[in-house]
Amino acid sequence: MNDASKKPIELVATTTAKKAKKSDTNSRRQFLQAMAVASAGVALPGVALAETAKPVLDQSPEPVNIDTPEAALAALMDGNRRFRSGKMVSCKAPIGVLLEETVNRQTPFAAVLSCSDSRVPIESIFDQELGRVFVARVAGNIATPEMVASLEYGVAVLGTKLIMVIGHSNCGAVKSAMTDFDAPGQITSLYQFIRPAIQESGQHLGAAIHDNARIQAKLLAKSSPLLAKSISEGTLRIVPAYYSLATGEVTVLKA
Repeated sequence: MNDASKKPIELVATTTAKKAKKSDTNSRRQFLQAMAVASAGVALPGVALAETAKPVLDQSPEPVNIDTPEAALAALMDGNRRFRSGKMVSCKAPIGVLLEETVNRQTPFAAVLSCSDSRVPIESIFDQELGRVFVARVAGNIATPEMVASLEYGVAVLGTKLIMVIGHSNCGAVKSAMTDFDAPGQITSLYQFIRPAIQESGQHLGAAIHDNARIQAKLLAKSSPLLAKSISEGTLRIVPAYYSLATGEVTVLKA
């Protein structure tokens, strides 16, 4: 074959190579553009980007109007179901927005008297946003004068409609009181508040924890004329409850 017959083939090969190189360059340019745009959060025509769902405040877990004790209890229990199912919504709102909205005000619909145990994070187990639950915590979830005063503030000043006294499984404070453990410092000062439940339960830990929640709930109503008045007017309800560390479930106990 002479040189003249080779030229068309070489020309075609050269042209094809140039087109392939240009195509590769364009593809690379499009890829880099897509990456830059994705970082900026802007969409380009012809570039498919995954749409990011924006969290919105109307995804709040609580009902819009919680103006009765019954509605407040329902909101807490609904939140606990979400917590147990792994479908929590309280953390969907941007934290910056939540902080801004709560820096000067709080709107708790319920108050909770809880043990100080680190495994019982009240806002989490009830799936509630910042500012929605007023929490008083003390080892053994006992109704000391300080706890009563705190809960009175929640009702009289903040307008909470429900007080839940919640004990939990394997409570160390109840355990210590049952064995009369000679603890250091002022720890033993807690025992006097828990002993009535131990006497009533017959030294059974699970029963003592349940009874302690019931006794503290009754003590709140009896020791505070302010709380008793709100209960008689139907604007407040006090309920005992139990939290299982193993399952994450909250159970409302019979008073």
